[in-house]
Amino acid sequence: MNTHTEKPEIISAVPVRHYGRWISAAIVAIIAALIINTLITNPKYEWDVVFATLFKPEIFHAIGWTLLLTVGSMVLGIIMAVTMAIMRRSENPILRWVATVYIWFFRGTPIYTQLIFWGLIGVLYEQISIGIPFTNISLMSFKPYEVFASMDTTMFVCALLGLGLNEGAYLSEIVRSGLNSVDRGQEEAAKALGMSNSQILRRIVLPQAMRVIVPPTGNETISMLKTTSLVTAVPFTLELTYVTNAIGQSSFKPIPYLLVSAIWYLVITSILMVGQHYLEQYFGRGTQDSKSGSQSRRAKHRQRSSRQQAINASATTKDDPFIEYTP
Repeated sequence: MNTHTEKPEIISAVPVRHYGRWISAAIVAIIAALIINTLITNPKYEWDVVFATLFKPEIFHAIGWTLLLTVGSMVLGIIMAVTMAIMRRSENPILRWVATVYIWFFRGTPIYTQLIFWGLIGVLYEQISIGIPFTNISLMSFKPYEVFASMDTTMFVCALLGLGLNEGAYLSEIVRSGLNSVDRGQEEAAKALGMSNSQILRRIVLPQAMRVIVPPTGNETISMLKTTSLVTAVPFTLELTYVTNAIGQSSFKPIPYLLVSAIWYLVITSILMVGQHYLEQYFGRGTQDSKSGSQSRRAKHRQRSSRQQAINASATTKDDPFIEYTP
Protein backbone atom coordinates (compact mmCIF):
# COMPACT_ATOMS: atom_id res chain seq x y z
CA MET A 1 0.00 0.00 0.00
CA ASN A 2 1.41 3.34 -1.00
CA THR A 3 1.71 5.99 1.67
CA HIS A 4 1.36 9.67 0.92
CA THR A 5 3.13 12.18 3.12
CA GLU A 6 2.07 15.33 1.33
CA LYS A 7 -0.38 17.58 3.18
CA PRO A 8 -3.69 18.28 1.49
CA GLU A 9 -3.68 21.48 -0.51
CA ILE A 10 -6.30 24.16 -0.37
CA ILE A 11 -8.94 23.52 -3.01
CA SER A 12 -9.42 26.37 -5.47
CA ALA A 13 -12.87 25.55 -6.76
CA VAL A 14 -13.99 27.23 -9.97
CA PRO A 15 -17.68 28.18 -9.82
CA VAL A 16 -20.02 26.90 -12.50
CA ARG A 17 -20.69 29.41 -15.27
CA HIS A 18 -24.38 30.35 -15.35
CA TYR A 19 -24.83 31.92 -18.75
CA GLY A 20 -28.60 31.92 -18.43
CA ARG A 21 -28.34 34.22 -15.44
CA TRP A 22 -26.26 36.73 -17.40
CA ILE A 23 -28.68 36.68 -20.32
CA SER A 24 -31.71 37.17 -18.07
CA ALA A 25 -29.89 39.94 -16.19
CA ALA A 26 -29.13 41.71 -19.49
CA ILE A 27 -32.80 41.50 -20.53
CA VAL A 28 -33.95 42.92 -17.19
CA ALA A 29 -31.34 45.70 -17.42
CA ILE A 30 -32.57 46.67 -20.90
CA ILE A 31 -36.20 46.80 -19.71
CA ALA A 32 -35.20 48.89 -16.68
CA ALA A 33 -33.25 51.29 -18.93
CA LEU A 34 -36.30 51.70 -21.17
CA ILE A 35 -38.52 52.48 -18.18
CA ILE A 36 -36.02 55.03 -16.82
CA ASN A 37 -35.71 56.60 -20.24
CA THR A 38 -39.45 57.15 -20.60
CA LEU A 39 -39.68 58.56 -17.08
CA ILE A 40 -36.97 61.11 -17.83
CA THR A 41 -37.89 62.07 -21.40
CA ASN A 42 -41.70 62.20 -21.17
CA PRO A 43 -42.60 65.88 -20.53
CA LYS A 44 -46.07 64.99 -19.23
CA TYR A 45 -44.60 63.89 -15.90
CA GLU A 46 -43.60 67.54 -15.27
CA TRP A 47 -40.67 66.80 -13.01
CA ASP A 48 -40.08 70.51 -12.41
CA VAL A 49 -43.47 70.71 -10.70
CA VAL A 50 -42.69 67.55 -8.74
CA PHE A 51 -39.39 68.88 -7.34
CA ALA A 52 -40.95 72.29 -6.62
CA THR A 53 -43.74 70.64 -4.57
CA LEU A 54 -41.79 67.85 -2.88
CA PHE A 55 -40.71 69.87 0.16
CA LYS A 56 -43.64 72.22 0.61
CA PRO A 57 -44.90 72.70 4.21
CA GLU A 58 -48.37 71.32 3.45
CA ILE A 59 -46.76 68.13 2.12
CA PHE A 60 -44.76 67.66 5.33
CA HIS A 61 -47.90 68.38 7.36
CA ALA A 62 -49.75 65.64 5.45
CA ILE A 63 -46.82 63.23 5.92
CA GLY A 64 -47.01 63.84 9.67
CA TRP A 65 -50.70 62.92 9.80
CA THR A 66 -50.03 59.84 7.64
CA LEU A 67 -47.29 58.66 10.00
CA LEU A 68 -49.53 59.29 13.03
CA LEU A 69 -52.24 57.16 11.45
CA THR A 70 -49.75 54.40 10.61
CA VAL A 71 -48.09 54.25 14.02
CA GLY A 72 -51.33 54.65 16.00
CA SER A 73 -53.16 52.02 13.96
CA MET A 74 -50.31 49.52 14.30
CA VAL A 75 -50.08 50.08 18.07
CA LEU A 76 -53.82 49.50 18.43
CA GLY A 77 -53.63 46.55 16.03
CA ILE A 78 -50.77 44.90 17.95
CA ILE A 79 -52.62 45.33 21.27
CA MET A 80 -55.77 43.78 19.81
CA ALA A 81 -53.78 41.05 18.05
CA VAL A 82 -51.95 39.90 21.17
CA THR A 83 -55.20 40.00 23.16
CA MET A 84 -57.13 38.02 20.56
CA ALA A 85 -54.31 35.49 20.07
CA ILE A 86 -54.19 34.83 23.82
CA MET A 87 -57.98 34.53 23.93
CA ARG A 88 -57.87 32.05 21.04
CA ARG A 89 -55.45 29.93 23.08
CA SER A 90 -57.55 30.19 26.24
CA GLU A 91 -59.35 27.21 27.74
CA ASN A 92 -62.42 29.41 28.31
CA PRO A 93 -64.85 28.77 25.41
CA ILE A 94 -66.45 32.23 25.73
CA LEU A 95 -63.10 33.96 25.22
CA ARG A 96 -62.31 31.72 22.26
CA TRP A 97 -65.67 32.44 20.59
CA VAL A 98 -65.42 36.20 21.16
CA ALA A 99 -61.97 36.24 19.56
CA THR A 100 -63.14 34.05 16.67
CA VAL A 101 -66.15 36.28 15.94
CA TYR A 102 -63.99 39.40 16.10
CA ILE A 103 -61.50 37.97 13.59
CA TRP A 104 -64.30 36.62 11.39
CA PHE A 105 -66.09 39.98 11.17
CA PHE A 106 -63.13 42.30 10.60
CA ARG A 107 -61.42 39.97 8.14
CA GLY A 108 -64.66 39.25 6.31
CA THR A 109 -65.68 42.82 5.47
CA PRO A 110 -63.75 45.32 3.30
CA ILE A 111 -61.71 47.92 5.14
CA TYR A 112 -63.23 50.69 3.00
CA THR A 113 -66.74 49.68 4.12
CA GLN A 114 -65.65 49.61 7.75
CA LEU A 115 -64.16 53.10 7.45
CA ILE A 116 -67.42 54.44 5.99
CA PHE A 117 -69.34 53.08 8.98
CA TRP A 118 -66.83 54.64 11.38
CA GLY A 119 -67.34 57.97 9.64
CA LEU A 120 -71.12 57.61 10.08
CA ILE A 121 -70.90 56.57 13.74
CA GLY A 122 -72.50 59.85 14.85
CA VAL A 123 -75.40 59.31 12.43
CA LEU A 124 -75.95 55.71 13.51
CA TYR A 125 -75.69 56.57 17.21
CA GLU A 126 -76.50 60.17 18.03
CA GLN A 127 -75.74 59.41 21.68
CA ILE A 128 -73.80 56.46 23.10
CA SER A 129 -74.63 55.35 26.63
CA ILE A 130 -72.59 52.96 28.75
CA GLY A 131 -74.47 51.25 31.57
CA ILE A 132 -76.28 48.07 32.60
CA PRO A 133 -78.00 46.36 29.64
CA PHE A 134 -81.81 46.12 29.57
CA THR A 135 -82.14 48.74 32.33
CA ASN A 136 -82.34 52.52 32.48
CA ILE A 137 -79.12 52.73 34.51
CA SER A 138 -76.50 54.73 32.59
CA LEU A 139 -72.97 55.22 33.89
CA MET A 140 -71.76 57.47 31.07
CA SER A 141 -73.18 58.92 27.88
CA PHE A 142 -71.73 61.08 25.11
CA LYS A 143 -72.35 62.19 21.55
CA PRO A 144 -69.67 60.84 19.18
CA TYR A 145 -69.34 64.01 17.13
CA GLU A 146 -69.04 66.20 20.24
CA VAL A 147 -66.30 64.35 22.11
CA PHE A 148 -63.59 66.50 20.52
CA ALA A 149 -63.82 70.21 19.76
CA SER A 150 -62.44 69.80 16.24
CA MET A 151 -64.15 67.68 13.60
CA ASP A 152 -60.73 66.88 12.11
CA THR A 153 -59.69 65.32 15.42
CA THR A 154 -62.95 63.36 15.57
CA MET A 155 -62.45 62.01 12.07
CA PHE A 156 -58.82 61.18 12.88
CA VAL A 157 -59.91 59.07 15.87
CA CYS A 158 -62.58 57.35 13.76
CA ALA A 159 -59.99 56.55 11.09
CA LEU A 160 -57.56 55.32 13.75
CA LEU A 161 -60.16 52.98 15.27
CA GLY A 162 -61.21 51.69 11.86
CA LEU A 163 -57.67 50.93 10.72
CA GLY A 164 -56.46 49.59 14.08
CA LEU A 165 -59.37 47.21 14.72
CA ASN A 166 -59.16 45.86 11.18
CA GLU A 167 -55.40 45.37 11.45
CA GLY A 168 -55.79 43.61 14.80
CA ALA A 169 -57.81 40.84 13.13
CA TYR A 170 -55.04 40.12 10.60
CA LEU A 171 -52.18 40.47 13.07
CA SER A 172 -53.89 38.16 15.57
CA GLU A 173 -53.43 35.23 13.19
CA ILE A 174 -49.76 36.16 12.75
CA VAL A 175 -49.26 36.34 16.51
CA ARG A 176 -51.13 33.06 17.03
CA SER A 177 -48.98 31.27 14.46
CA GLY A 178 -45.86 32.67 16.14
CA LEU A 179 -47.00 31.47 19.57
CA ASN A 180 -47.85 28.03 18.17
CA SER A 181 -44.37 27.77 16.62
CA VAL A 182 -42.84 27.39 20.10
CA ASP A 183 -42.68 23.77 21.23
CA ARG A 184 -45.30 22.92 23.85
CA GLY A 185 -42.68 20.96 25.75
CA GLN A 186 -40.99 24.19 26.77
CA GLU A 187 -44.22 25.43 28.35
CA GLU A 188 -44.63 22.13 30.20
CA ALA A 189 -41.05 22.33 31.46
CA ALA A 190 -41.60 25.91 32.64
CA LYS A 191 -44.77 24.87 34.49
CA ALA A 192 -42.80 22.07 36.14
CA LEU A 193 -40.38 24.73 37.41
CA GLY A 194 -43.28 26.60 39.01
CA MET A 195 -43.59 29.48 36.53
CA SER A 196 -47.00 31.10 36.09
CA ASN A 197 -48.75 31.35 32.73
CA SER A 198 -47.92 35.05 32.39
CA GLN A 199 -44.23 34.40 33.17
CA ILE A 200 -44.16 31.57 30.62
CA LEU A 201 -45.69 33.86 27.99
CA ARG A 202 -43.31 36.77 28.68
CA ARG A 203 -40.07 34.89 29.27
CA ILE A 204 -40.36 31.67 27.27
CA VAL A 205 -42.92 31.89 24.47
CA LEU A 206 -42.88 35.50 23.24
CA PRO A 207 -39.07 35.90 22.92
CA GLN A 208 -38.92 32.82 20.66
CA ALA A 209 -42.13 33.62 18.79
CA MET A 210 -40.90 37.08 17.83
CA ARG A 211 -38.60 35.54 15.19
CA VAL A 212 -41.74 34.30 13.41
CA ILE A 213 -43.92 37.34 14.19
CA VAL A 214 -41.61 40.21 13.20
CA PRO A 215 -41.24 39.65 9.40
CA PRO A 216 -44.98 39.54 8.57
CA THR A 217 -45.65 42.34 11.07
CA GLY A 218 -43.13 44.50 9.21
CA ASN A 219 -44.99 43.75 5.98
CA GLU A 220 -48.28 44.68 7.65
CA THR A 221 -46.76 47.99 8.81
CA ILE A 222 -45.70 48.85 5.27
CA SER A 223 -49.15 47.84 4.03
CA MET A 224 -50.77 50.01 6.71
CA LEU A 225 -48.77 53.03 5.52
CA LYS A 226 -50.44 52.69 2.12
CA THR A 227 -53.86 51.73 3.52
CA THR A 228 -54.05 55.14 5.21
CA SER A 229 -54.88 56.51 1.75
CA LEU A 230 -58.37 54.97 2.20
CA VAL A 231 -59.32 57.15 5.17
CA THR A 232 -60.99 59.57 2.77
CA ALA A 233 -63.97 57.24 3.33
CA VAL A 234 -64.30 58.49 6.92
CA PRO A 235 -63.67 61.28 5.70
CA PHE A 236 -60.28 62.40 7.01
CA THR A 237 -58.75 64.95 4.67
CA LEU A 238 -55.32 65.68 6.11
CA GLU A 239 -53.36 62.62 5.02
CA LEU A 240 -50.87 62.58 2.15
CA THR A 241 -52.90 61.09 -0.71
CA TYR A 242 -55.92 63.35 -0.18
CA VAL A 243 -53.78 66.48 0.11
CA THR A 244 -51.78 65.81 -3.06
CA ASN A 245 -54.94 64.85 -4.98
CA ALA A 246 -56.65 68.05 -3.86
CA ILE A 247 -53.69 70.19 -4.97
CA GLY A 248 -53.52 68.34 -8.29
CA GLN A 249 -57.21 68.77 -9.01
CA SER A 250 -57.19 72.45 -8.12
CA SER A 251 -54.20 73.07 -10.44
CA PHE A 252 -55.43 70.67 -13.18
CA LYS A 253 -52.11 68.80 -12.92
CA PRO A 254 -52.89 65.50 -11.18
CA ILE A 255 -49.91 63.50 -12.47
CA PRO A 256 -47.01 65.44 -10.89
CA TYR A 257 -48.78 65.62 -7.53
CA LEU A 258 -49.48 61.90 -7.62
CA LEU A 259 -45.75 61.43 -8.19
CA VAL A 260 -45.05 63.57 -5.12
CA SER A 261 -47.12 61.26 -2.92
CA ALA A 262 -45.60 58.17 -4.58
CA ILE A 263 -42.05 59.40 -3.93
CA TRP A 264 -42.75 60.07 -0.26
CA TYR A 265 -44.44 56.69 0.17
CA LEU A 266 -41.33 55.07 -1.34
CA VAL A 267 -39.03 57.02 0.98
CA ILE A 268 -40.99 56.09 4.12
CA THR A 269 -41.33 52.47 2.98
CA SER A 270 -37.56 52.24 2.44
CA ILE A 271 -36.93 53.47 5.98
CA LEU A 272 -39.42 50.96 7.38
CA MET A 273 -37.75 48.16 5.42
CA VAL A 274 -34.36 49.03 6.93
CA GLY A 275 -35.88 49.02 10.41
CA GLN A 276 -37.54 45.69 9.71
CA HIS A 277 -34.20 44.24 8.57
CA TYR A 278 -32.46 45.15 11.84
CA LEU A 279 -35.41 43.92 13.92
CA GLU A 280 -35.27 40.57 12.14
CA GLN A 281 -31.54 40.35 12.78
CA TYR A 282 -32.05 41.17 16.47
CA PHE A 283 -34.79 38.62 17.11
CA GLY A 284 -33.22 36.02 14.78
CA ARG A 285 -29.75 36.17 16.35
CA GLY A 286 -28.25 32.75 16.93
CA THR A 287 -29.95 31.17 13.92
CA GLN A 288 -28.14 30.00 10.81
CA ASP A 289 -30.11 32.33 8.50
CA SER A 290 -29.14 35.44 10.44
CA LYS A 291 -25.45 34.58 10.10
CA SER A 292 -25.12 33.53 6.49
CA GLY A 293 -28.24 34.81 4.77
CA SER A 294 -26.86 38.25 3.97
CA GLN A 295 -23.33 37.14 2.96
CA SER A 296 -22.25 37.53 -0.64
CA ARG A 297 -20.92 34.65 -2.73
CA ARG A 298 -17.37 35.95 -2.51
CA ALA A 299 -17.58 36.40 1.26
CA LYS A 300 -18.79 32.82 1.68
CA HIS A 301 -15.87 31.58 -0.48
CA ARG A 302 -13.37 33.53 1.66
CA GLN A 303 -14.96 32.13 4.80
CA ARG A 304 -14.64 28.53 3.56
CA SER A 305 -11.03 29.13 2.49
CA SER A 306 -10.08 30.64 5.85
CA ARG A 307 -11.67 27.73 7.67
CA GLN A 308 -9.68 25.24 5.60
CA GLN A 309 -6.48 27.17 6.27
CA ALA A 310 -7.22 27.16 10.00
CA ILE A 311 -7.80 23.39 9.96
CA ASN A 312 -4.52 22.78 8.13
CA ALA A 313 -2.61 25.11 10.47
CA SER A 314 -3.94 23.34 13.56
CA ALA A 315 -2.23 20.09 12.45
CA THR A 316 -5.15 18.00 13.71
CA THR A 317 -5.42 16.05 10.45
CA LYS A 318 -3.13 13.22 9.46
CA ASP A 319 -0.51 13.63 6.74
CA ASP A 320 -1.71 10.47 5.10
CA PRO A 321 -5.17 11.16 3.66
CA PHE A 322 -5.75 7.44 3.11
CA ILE A 323 -5.26 6.43 6.73
CA GLU A 324 -8.18 4.25 7.85
CA TYR A 325 -7.93 4.65 11.61
CA THR A 326 -6.97 7.16 14.26
CA PRO A 327 -4.12 5.94 16.46
